[in-house]
Amino acid sequence: MPVPLAPYPAPPAPYTPPANGAQSQLVCSGCRNLLMYPVGATSVCCAVCNAVTAVPPPGTEMAQLVCGGCHTLLMYIRGATNVQCSCCHTVNLALEANQVAHVNCGNCRMLLMYQYGARSVKCAVCNFVTSVGASGTTSTTEQKFNTVTIQ
Repeated sequence: MPVPLAPYPAPPAPYTPPANGAQSQLVCSGCRNLLMYPVGATSVCCAVCNAVTAVPPPGTEMAQLVCGGCHTLLMYIRGATNVQCSCCHTVNLALEANQVAHVNCGNCRMLLMYQYGARSVKCAVCNFVTSVGASGTTSTTEQKFNTVTIQ
């Protein structure tokens, strides 16, 4: 009878989900679908495209933004300054809530969001360019919205 050269590795312990059924979510690294997974999992296999996506370590706070190139929802670790889209490879600026300001369009009154410190912002609805204050000064609308912390 042949003798194995090395002992076979022990099979990994099967994953047992938490008793409370807690779940979390992340975006598939392959097809960008939203995946639900039980808390404690280290990776998730997508049922649509079979891509395996690593789960961020517990306690990692995630944020979302919409890609400026292809309008895909992107998830990233909060605190990142840039996020590259895996679909179109556009590098997106990730701004924290306190780095953006808001102003109403000077033409159609649409609420606009822009990078804090900009001198003007162009409305995506009517293409009107609204001045948001001279250098060193801040408009009343900008001050009002800039002090709000969004979580």
